[in-house]
Parts: sequence; C-alpha cells; structure tokens
Amino acid sequence: MRKLTLLDLGQRDYSEVWHIQEDLVKEVISGASQDTLILVEHTPVVTLGRQGSEEDVLVSFEDLSGRGIQFFKVDRGGRATFHGPGQLVAYPILSLLGQDRDIHNYLRNLEAVIIGLLADLDLRGEGKEDQAGVWIDEQKVASIGIGVKKWVTYHGLALNVDIDLDYFSLIDPCGVGQAKITSLAKVLSSQVKMDQIKKSFVSSFSEVFKRMPIPESYSSFPSERCQEMASFR
Repeated sequence: MRKLTLLDLGQRDYSEVWHIQEDLVKEVISGASQDTLILVEHTPVVTLGRQGSEEDVLVSFEDLSGRGIQFFKVDRGGRATFHGPGQLVAYPILSLLGQDRDIHNYLRNLEAVIIGLLADLDLRGEGKEDQAGVWIDEQKVASIGIGVKKWVTYHGLALNVDIDLDYFSLIDPCGVGQAKITSLAKVLSSQVKMDQIKKSFVSSFSEVFKRMPIPESYSSFPSERCQEMASFR
C-alpha cells in the first residue's frame, strides 16, 4: 500500500484549509510531499462550485454575513453547499499518476468510501448516475465536489454527521429545488460521535483507495508554514 499522511485539523475556517490544500497540491505535484487526507469540520460557510450560480443561494449575502456564515466561490465541481460544525469534510490530495486516470472512477470511489462507512452502521447508502454524492432512502447524506490539477486531486466530500440541517434551507444544493438533506444523527435517531465516524471513514478510505494512513498532528506542521498557508484572506 502507498502511504497516506492523515491530517486531522479539528474545526477550522474554510479559507485557512483551502490554502493548506493549495499548498499541498503543489507539493504532491512536485513530489515534495506524499498523498494526504485532510479531515476537518468547518466554521459555517457556503461555497459555490463551478456549475453553480448565485441564484443557488436563497438569501442575500448580507443575510449570510449576519448569520455568521462566510461565502466563497470555489473551483470544485458541483453547485452550492453548506459546511459547518457537525459535518465531516474530507479533502484527499492524491496523485492519480501511475493509476487509472479516470475521474469518474475516482468519484465513484469516494462514494464507495461513504457507502462502506454507512454499512458499518447498518445503513444502506446509494449513489446516483447523474449526481455525485450518497443518499439514504432518497435523502442526501454526503455531497461530493472535486478538483484535479495535473492528476492530483483536491476538494472532496462532506458527510452530514450531526449538523444543524436548517442551514441547508439557505441554499439550493442541487439546482433542482430544495433537495432532501439528512444526517447520520437524524437517520439513526441518536447522537453520533464524530471521533468514531472519523475512524470508520479512514478505515473505509484506506480499504477503497489502498492507502496506509500515517497520522500527523496539525501542531507537528512547522508554525511558519501554517501561518504562510493561512495568510491569503
């Protein structure tokens, strides 16, 4: 198995983590760093992907700001999505060189990671041919939106663990009217521990992508590097 740096950032601002992704993509392309999996919970933020439009945001940007929600247009696939506490966001920074350079297959593998995690909880998850993501009984529990640069992946997926679902009423996540959004806590009718979901996610990711995760703490990154990565606000 190829080694995979596992970087759990806890709860972080979206812009900070985006810059960390950007830096790591450059390093993986150059060969200076190995593949990395970033796990994070974001502070409240709406992001708009390449296929989206500002009409996908159903309230004014002033309203978002008043609610303490940031907004960014980003270069991932997909439309509008919300990130916030109680949602596990994963950003795989993977080199696809030397493998099947099939972006569709990569997307299906990301779905397989979530479906495997759900199976561990005795839940049946499904993907859809015309949309990236994972659904439980026609309710979306995970969204996927990626970018690829020189065959290195970035952006990734978001799994609703125990997030406030009311936030999703602020956006049209699929461009087809209000989609039904759910979370693990809602489906299971119980509290769900994020740490346990992270462990299950990493295990499923390792199995699907044939990577050996090597945990690295955020604090082990040189502080100067972290500050430099987060300086672009």
